[in-house]
Amino acid sequence: MFKLSSFVFVGLAIPATDWKSCETQIQAVKQPFDLADEEIHTAWMARRYVEQEQIAGFSSLDRTARRHETQIRRDQHLLRLSATGTKNQLIAAKKNYRHTVAYIHLTHKERLDLLQQLATCVGKWGNARLFAQSVNKDFLKQQVNSTEPPYEYAFAQVVQRFEYFLRNRSVAVNSELNGLLVQDNNETVAAKLTKMMRRFHSQGTKWSSIDRILETPFFVDSQLTSMIQMADLCGYAIRRFFENGETDLFDRIYSRFDRANLKLVGIRHYTQKACVCRVCSELVSTP
Repeated sequence: MFKLSSFVFVGLAIPATDWKSCETQIQAVKQPFDLADEEIHTAWMARRYVEQEQIAGFSSLDRTARRHETQIRRDQHLLRLSATGTKNQLIAAKKNYRHTVAYIHLTHKERLDLLQQLATCVGKWGNARLFAQSVNKDFLKQQVNSTEPPYEYAFAQVVQRFEYFLRNRSVAVNSELNGLLVQDNNETVAAKLTKMMRRFHSQGTKWSSIDRILETPFFVDSQLTSMIQMADLCGYAIRRFFENGETDLFDRIYSRFDRANLKLVGIRHYTQKACVCRVCSELVSTP
């Protein structure tokens, strides 16, 4: 199994006054793909579905027929694995089919088209800001000499950037702005991040106090809010850019990374090797 060398943590900041408008735009993009009531989970949508590629003339079928034919092949595959496969193979196949069942009426090209449209949509949200941290795991251990897990290290960095943005923006609009953290509910890390945020509120981070971010994170099911799903889309785009050099989705959201005095401050790429990627090049060239 391919093991990612980097960890990516991303935050998408949306003004409360823009939230409903952004939701409406997302629904308008999803509707033609018959996904209005479905969660957008980018990584599961972007992968190829082998069973679809085995169906002759799949793209020319209507969506009802596509779903029917794909489901038949999936059921047949599960029966074969139950009879001759290993337990792990059966578990993996069931997980894959469970997470992708909402999308099997779409071709791979259509799924990518939907993700591109959503990324373009996010890229046009002029009041939105992205904050992200990509950390090479070996770099974190050897160069930063951090004992923190990558998840917690990146969380602290993104929280601090959001705090700085709220401070700077408050000065720019001459009004006190505050923010909330809303995060996908992950029981494994929720307690740790809540504890970290409480410490930030009482003691500050390594860099400053936390004054503009209210409360500890609110954890919600990603199925219930499109904004969590769009943050997931951005995280996928960032990870694929740094790991694989894929630029399509990344370029569509790049303008939303926070800048201060025209200087890119919303994203950092920590890696062991000298890097000439778009992010690192802009950070080096910016005064």
